Amino acid sequence: MGSLSSEDDQARFRSVVLPHLAQAYTLARWLTGDRADAEDVVQEACLRAFRGIGGFSGVNARAWLLTIVRHAAYTWLGKNRSGSLLMVDDLEAVERKQASVGALSEQAPETPEAALIAKADAARLEAAIAELPVPFRETLVLRDVQGLDYREIAEVTSVPIGTVMSRLARARHRLIARLGTEGPRDAS
Repeated sequence: MGSLSSEDDQARFRSVVLPHLAQAYTLARWLTGDRADAEDVVQEACLRAFRGIGGFSGVNARAWLLTIVRHAAYTWLGKNRSGSLLMVDDLEAVERKQASVGALSEQAPETPEAALIAKADAARLEAAIAELPVPFRETLVLRDVQGLDYREIAEVTSVPIGTVMSRLARARHRLIARLGTEGPRDAS
């Protein structure tokens, strides 16, 4: 009784972790920037989750798993790509240097040309998100891709809700500025 392979632990793991695997992978993909690396991170996170399933309080399975994924991703990045964890100390100074341009406005007629433009714009958006500093990127992904609320993001990232709100606002501002400086794609 109480072993890692007990039927109760396996059943609990299936009910707590498995429904959120796609979201775990999405977060890992955004944090690592690579599909294969994300798979490695999710595998490690699943091992950690299985080992710790007995300590899960039953409150918020998604936040619990995404916290484990986040920690596994940072551990993996620290071992494999320590240079990618560069943090910017003076975010205000960096933001002051960036020009703020209006948001990208899009018209979406249903033509093959419009579909190609939309695909290019989606690629630009993904590239712009990938360029964000890690704290901003993870907050943006957790909110706008994963759909977590501010409280859940604060729980996953272990920061106050005010910090979550600030990071999200800054991330969105940077995306708008970045996409605005490139200019919208024109069909003509």
